[in-house]
Amino acid sequence: IKGFFPSPHNVMGSSTGAGSREFHVYRHLRRQEYQRQDFMDAMKKLKKNKLIAEEQTAKRRRKCQKLKEKKLLAKKSKLEQKKEDEADSDHSQEQTSEEEDGDAREDEEKEDNAEEMGR
Repeated sequence: IKGFFPSPHNVMGSSTGAGSREFHVYRHLRRQEYQRQDFMDAMKKLKKNKLIAEEQTAKRRRKCQKLKEKKLLAKKSKLEQKKEDEADSDHSQEQTSEEEDGDAREDEEKEDNAEEMGR
């Protein structure tokens, strides 16, 4: 009958018959349990800090993305404005060059007429 029931390990008892060895076993088990609880608390805190850090990173990322988009829009509008200015100046130069061409033609015609009359 003695071998039929397995002897339990880590028996904790508060009876007066507990041996002096049981105190050391109890102390060891208590220390392990406290370490396990501390580890679980640390993991909870780590997860919480990780979530907070991810939220802050996402917030910064959105802010930077907004600034980049704003800069890009400003750059595009500046380029468009520059193109419009160039187109306006080209258009005015074409008008000016057309007027100059017209004046030059008139001058040539007058000179031709003067030469024909002089002959």
